[in-house]
Amino acid sequence: MEASVILPILKKKLAFLSGGKDRRSGLILTIPLCLEQTSMDELSVTLDYLLSIPSEKCKARGFTVIVDGRKSQWNVVKTVVLMLQNVVPAEVSLVCVVKPDEFWDKKVTHFCFWKEKDRLGFEVILVSANKLTRYIEPCQLTEDFGGTLTYDHMDWLNKRLVFEKFTKESTSLLDELALINNGSDKGTQQERERSIDLNFLPSVDPETVLQTGHELLSELQQRRFNGSDGGVSWSPMDDELLAQPQVMKLLDSLREQYTRYQEVCRQRSKRTQLEEIQQKVMQVVNWLEGPGSEQLRTQWGIGDSIRASQALQQKHEEIESQHSEWFAVYVELNQQIAALLNAGDEEDLVELKALQQQLSDVCYRQASQLEFRQNLLQAALEFHSVAQDLSQQLDGLLGMLCVDVAPADGASIQQTLKLLEEKLKSVDSGLQGLREKGQSLLDQISNQASWAYGKDVTIENKENVDHIQGVMEDMQLRKQRCEDMVDVRRLKMLQMVQLFKCEEDAAQAVEWLSELLDALLKTHIRLGDDAQETKVLLEKHRKFVDVAQSTYDYGRQLLQATVVLCQSLRCTSRSSGDTLPRLNRVWKQFTVTSEERVHRLETAVAFHSTAEKILQECPEQPDAFNDMDQFDEIEAVGKSLLDRLTVPVVYPDGSEQYFGSPGDMASAAEHIREKMKLVSLKKQQLRQPEATTPES
Repeated sequence: MEASVILPILKKKLAFLSGGKDRRSGLILTIPLCLEQTSMDELSVTLDYLLSIPSEKCKARGFTVIVDGRKSQWNVVKTVVLMLQNVVPAEVSLVCVVKPDEFWDKKVTHFCFWKEKDRLGFEVILVSANKLTRYIEPCQLTEDFGGTLTYDHMDWLNKRLVFEKFTKESTSLLDELALINNGSDKGTQQERERSIDLNFLPSVDPETVLQTGHELLSELQQRRFNGSDGGVSWSPMDDELLAQPQVMKLLDSLREQYTRYQEVCRQRSKRTQLEEIQQKVMQVVNWLEGPGSEQLRTQWGIGDSIRASQALQQKHEEIESQHSEWFAVYVELNQQIAALLNAGDEEDLVELKALQQQLSDVCYRQASQLEFRQNLLQAALEFHSVAQDLSQQLDGLLGMLCVDVAPADGASIQQTLKLLEEKLKSVDSGLQGLREKGQSLLDQISNQASWAYGKDVTIENKENVDHIQGVMEDMQLRKQRCEDMVDVRRLKMLQMVQLFKCEEDAAQAVEWLSELLDALLKTHIRLGDDAQETKVLLEKHRKFVDVAQSTYDYGRQLLQATVVLCQSLRCTSRSSGDTLPRLNRVWKQFTVTSEERVHRLETAVAFHSTAEKILQECPEQPDAFNDMDQFDEIEAVGKSLLDRLTVPVVYPDGSEQYFGSPGDMASAAEHIREKMKLVSLKKQQLRQPEATTPES
């Protein structure tokens, strides 16, 4: 019988075991009757429950029953006493009926219990409360009977409920744990797992039960049931009732079975965890070797342009994203496997290491394939980028070559030629870079079979190789065509540079010739003071004319070269058309001027030579003056020379130009006149003797 079942009855405190003992060490059972009518059935139930608590050894010492009739009627007391012979006749050794202060009516109490001792099976005495200590020590009596024993019925009842609940739960839990543990120790592995599956979870939490038991044991150890420590006693049981040993025994059994149960759970958890790891490992392996590998097998191209390569890269990033999810699972699984390996369960080490090795091999192989594919696409993107840049450079160079050259001068041609050479050099560098990128890409493609899981990628590789080689060959051909065109353009531009140079030099020759003409007219004006000086001037003039002749011939040659270059270039020179007429016009002007200069110098030489001869002859040589015609000739030459000094040079186009300034000409004429005067005086001197001779 459990206290929880009859809890409402027990709360009425119809009877109780206070924990006190009589002089024979028998337990004291107290029945406190009250004014209200006591239900004999409920009292009987209460007594049955209370008498089931002590051990058989304790029961053998007998009970002392205190029937408190101070607040009840005699007939009730009598009924209770008579009931004891049916409930606990063998266990009761003495019944003390506590009578009220005013004794019951004699006619009521004429029934003598002592006469009925043999029939009742125990001794019954009527005693007042203050004389109860004759039979029971005061320390074993509660305060209701003048004793010092403390008893709290509700506290006892609550603790009793706790004890019974712990006993019931622990006993049930022990049975469940024993069933689980015993089932896991017998049969095959599959049978053990089946047994664990069927009885794996106990009906109550072992931790909670153990905690309750420890708290209960702590209470039992701190407060004895007899209350000898002066504290509040919450149970009528003492050491002889084996409550503490019973709790300790249950706790020991619970700990033992719970430890075994935890080991069973650990093994079960480990096996479950291992199975989950195996399942997840196979999921990762199956996906990577299945759909994951198939995705890579279908992605073998490298694209034929930057846009195509970028699209393939984007597709590859999507594939990598899907792989990353599985790689994350791999990392988690690897950590779980490492933790299990560190746990040191030797029976699972081989299996775990095999799983770890299999998982690592597949993941690393797949990661290597992804990295290889990414590097290949990056190399392809760089190759196509270089190819596109080179193509744009070739297009720019070709566009430059296709435009007709119409430079303004030789400097612009040189600049254009320099730009052309730089572009060609840039194309050479770009083509070299393309070859390097292409070769690197070809090397990577040649290694593609190493990660293709044995799949024949020859066809796919051949397409990629053909495309790469085709791009490089096409660029090489385009570059060669541009080089050929550059050679032609270079030759043409060099010829144009030469043409401009010839035209510039021819124009320069015209300028030089014009400067010579200008110098001839402005600075070559002296006729000399004597014949010797005039001859020197004449010689210098001839050299001067030679320089002018060379300049003219040089200009003619340059203009002839421009004609040849124009014919070669199939173009019309912009400057040679008027340079030749200018050159001829200046040359004719120079020739006319030079001839005039020569004529004047030669006339001056003749004038000075004759004059100097006459002036140097002595009067004592009269034979020298026989021919007076010389004087007339000198005068004629002098006048002629003076006349020429005043006459301008007339060019073929009708234009006129004077030598020097009028002052320069006047100075030269004055010098000639003075010399003519000297000659005239000489003539007069020679004629005077002739005039005096006849007179004599």
